[in-house]
Amino acid sequence: MSVLSNEWRNVTRKAPRVNSERLILALLVLLIGLLSVAPLMRLVWTAIAPSGVPDIARLTRLLASDRVLIASGNTLLIALSSTLISVVLGTAAAWLVALSDLRAKTAWVFAFILPLMIPPQVTALAWLQALAPSSPLALLFATLELPWFAPGEQPLYSLTGIVLLLGTHNAPLVFLTVRAGLRRLPADLVEAAQASGASRARILFTIVLPLARPAIFAGAALTFVAAAGNFGIQAMLGIPARVPTLITLVYQQLNGIGPSALPNTAVYALLIAVITLAGMAASAWLGGRHDVRVNGAPRLWQQSLGRGRMAVEGVAWLWMALTLLLPLSALLITALTSGFGQALSWQTLTLENFRAALWGYPAVRQAFLTSLGLTTLAALILTVCALFLAYFLSWRRTKLVRGLWLASELTYALPGIVTGVAAMLFFLRPLPIVNVSLYGTVWIILAAYLANFLALVLRPTLAGFAQLEPALDEAARLCGAGFLRRMRDILLPLAAPSALAGSVLVFLTALNEIQVSVLLVTSQTQTIGPTIVFLDEGGSASLAAAVGCLMIVVVCLLMAVATRLTRRLPHGILPWQA
Repeated sequence: MSVLSNEWRNVTRKAPRVNSERLILALLVLLIGLLSVAPLMRLVWTAIAPSGVPDIARLTRLLASDRVLIASGNTLLIALSSTLISVVLGTAAAWLVALSDLRAKTAWVFAFILPLMIPPQVTALAWLQALAPSSPLALLFATLELPWFAPGEQPLYSLTGIVLLLGTHNAPLVFLTVRAGLRRLPADLVEAAQASGASRARILFTIVLPLARPAIFAGAALTFVAAAGNFGIQAMLGIPARVPTLITLVYQQLNGIGPSALPNTAVYALLIAVITLAGMAASAWLGGRHDVRVNGAPRLWQQSLGRGRMAVEGVAWLWMALTLLLPLSALLITALTSGFGQALSWQTLTLENFRAALWGYPAVRQAFLTSLGLTTLAALILTVCALFLAYFLSWRRTKLVRGLWLASELTYALPGIVTGVAAMLFFLRPLPIVNVSLYGTVWIILAAYLANFLALVLRPTLAGFAQLEPALDEAARLCGAGFLRRMRDILLPLAAPSALAGSVLVFLTALNEIQVSVLLVTSQTQTIGPTIVFLDEGGSASLAAAVGCLMIVVVCLLMAVATRLTRRLPHGILPWQA
């Protein structure tokens, strides 16, 4: 120990006395302030005072217009209805995985989580092709004479179609939170109820669901925000169906008018932010009412499915086949044929669409490369920032540090379209001193990524720091080690695995995202997420399907790599682990 102490002292004597801890904190304040806080403040100010002076009359007139009222009503209806569907599906799935003796849970969880990893625009495209008027499933719906289905038309081009697709797409969000809550269920309490003769239904409604109530409402809040801000599904289904929502209103205004429409779109984006924050607040309030708490350590408890086990497992895997294999197979068939709606046969089979997606269209190839470059750079920068910010949050939790954490969480909680509009407003004018504008470059997309995804890598990094012993840092400090040396030699190697898991999640999310970048891309700075929407709007459905299939392959490969890299981490850090 004395040799180690002398070595630390010798090193620190040679180094200049610089307060690196304060310097790093100042850099974090500058980064989060410029990328998260300032753009959001600019958004609010532009919505209230577009000419520099508050104009409440204009704001009231715009909010009371028929277009905004209809779009707001549709947004609320879609978000609430799809959230209800997601809560039912996600809670049922969480019960099956956490509390039942369902077999092959690992494979089933992976299949259930996979749609959440697939970009929503790819999901929408797959279902559009699976339910094309000439498809077998559409013919089945016509035979059943479903009330929301008109024979010969695309059933998803409707308000009901948007709600159903968003409800199934976001169900894994509820599943993740409820599964975590059910794993903390005190088994002693359930076993006592069983010994008292309580039925399965009584145990479910009087013990399991009340204890899982906070987790259910937390999942509902996540789903509400995701549904209200989901651009891919709302745009690809809502625009052709003439079902306006606030998020499509922002997109159409900026696409049709350009930057001159920013004052109005700032109001729409602010309204989206208010709706999502209000939904989260209402969910937190409802989840906290009549809170039920019990004593006792959580212990794994499972309920036997009994004689109905085969039937339950059959329904569970049938659901996977209908919601995953059916749309993905339709997407693959479209990608393997030369024209949309063609049946797959040896005469129509072609790989031309995949060749065009990889080599034939320079714009698509450039979009892939741009997305890979931006995602890699964002993941690296955010991982470094999260490691240092997690240190301050864990062991130097001042009001300033808590403010940085709240700013990152707020930016992540808001829909990506809000971050995109805020970035446009803040970076449209040339930057001071350098007199350079980021608008129309890849750097504005990178700035939006850094603002939007910091919380995603920060959460697992904080979990990693929570497992570290503060005495390690204190011992190195007493030996005279500076802040950067303590971080490099002691803390970063121990917290790096958790930060790696967070960076993988950032990579998966940012690579295929569309909400943040759809307003920031140009013909020269295209990313792969919006490319599918643009190809589909341009009538290239087969090429769009091929690009979608390639994106799914990339997602599955990344999930497999992440699973292999994080085998030594605590189980459950990756969401698709059973």
